[in-house]
Amino acid sequence: MSTTPSAPVHGNAHGSRDYALVTAAYWVFTLSDGALRTLVLLHLSDLGYAPLAIAGMFAAYEALGVLTNLAGGWLGARHGLKLPLGLGMALQAATLLALGGAASTLPLALLVAGQGACGMAKDLVKTSAKSYVKLVVPEHEGSRLMRLVSLLTGSKNALKGVGFLLGGVLLGSIGFANTCYALGSALVVAGAVALAFLPPRPGQRAGSRVRELLSKDARLNWLAAARLFLFAARDVWFVLAVPVFLRVELGWSLAEVSGFLAAWTIGYGIVQAFAPRWIGREPDARRLIAAGLALVVPLVLVALFLDRGVAPGPVLVVGLSLFGLVFAANSALHSFLVVRYATRERVALDVGFYYASNALGRLVGTVASGWIYQSAGAGDGGPTAGVVRCVLAAALLAALAFAFGLPLRRAERARLT
Repeated sequence: MSTTPSAPVHGNAHGSRDYALVTAAYWVFTLSDGALRTLVLLHLSDLGYAPLAIAGMFAAYEALGVLTNLAGGWLGARHGLKLPLGLGMALQAATLLALGGAASTLPLALLVAGQGACGMAKDLVKTSAKSYVKLVVPEHEGSRLMRLVSLLTGSKNALKGVGFLLGGVLLGSIGFANTCYALGSALVVAGAVALAFLPPRPGQRAGSRVRELLSKDARLNWLAAARLFLFAARDVWFVLAVPVFLRVELGWSLAEVSGFLAAWTIGYGIVQAFAPRWIGREPDARRLIAAGLALVVPLVLVALFLDRGVAPGPVLVVGLSLFGLVFAANSALHSFLVVRYATRERVALDVGFYYASNALGRLVGTVASGWIYQSAGAGDGGPTAGVVRCVLAAALLAALAFAFGLPLRRAERARLT
């Protein structure tokens, strides 16, 4: 069957407007997603749930994200990027409203199902938004592509940090149910506006088949493998271990914990948004290898200082802030390279495949975070044993992400010859 790619968005007089609509919808979604993450984490921690039980709920969020990225890429290629965007916004809104309605009892089954639904929603929206960048920028404008990818990804992460703070503040002020209702209503409005004004089928590629989901480009495969371990390295400490440690062992308030998570993510997003100024406008795998190696250093130092009994609060704040700075460079490079490697005709499929590995990495990090932290707490290693082991696990995973950058560079060179 012949394939006919959709017309590039940059050839459309409304291309910039449409991209702005997609970006705005992605921003509103990201605020709700960050707020919900803090909302559930801190609410369940205060109710006395064990770390592994909380990690299990977030695992549903990540596990369904693996399949949803693949499905979202196929849906976007087959039916246009508008369909997965609308499905994701609607699913997130429905989940928040359902959680708000059941807030008085909040059964465990609903929480697990809700986290799974939110994981699906996030990856549907993300695949649509990030694929759209490729349609806006002509093939030869690599520096502009880097700017737009960095701006989209950096602003998204900064807003997710605002969402972390928003979740903690709203939980403490208006309660769980009202927060869910407010976030769900905002999503309904943002989704309706975007869907009303976007063209019917941007990014559609006639004849896309399920068997085309997996990439045949070695560069994308190696990049996806590196991405898996990169995000596992972040989430093995960030998702559960550090927030629970700060709340339970150091006695930080809800506002302090959510504020730290927010500041880390906002700072990371800002650095990412300005990445072209300090990592180059058209970087390649060589920059990724250097950034990957640098990521291991702050993690090893944090684990070393904590193990020697240095005050854990300042060590975590300073050390993991340095980690966030280097992680932002890694993430910006990854986000640019996947869009650069993707072909215009397969952009939704390639981006969906790549972000499926991202979700798998988050799943590995989430489950490992709960298991390592809880198992360390069962021993006699002291109050910092769990967080030290999680940070060491992050260092190992970051080293693996660096290692996969080496064959990526070889595949990149082979493509040029």
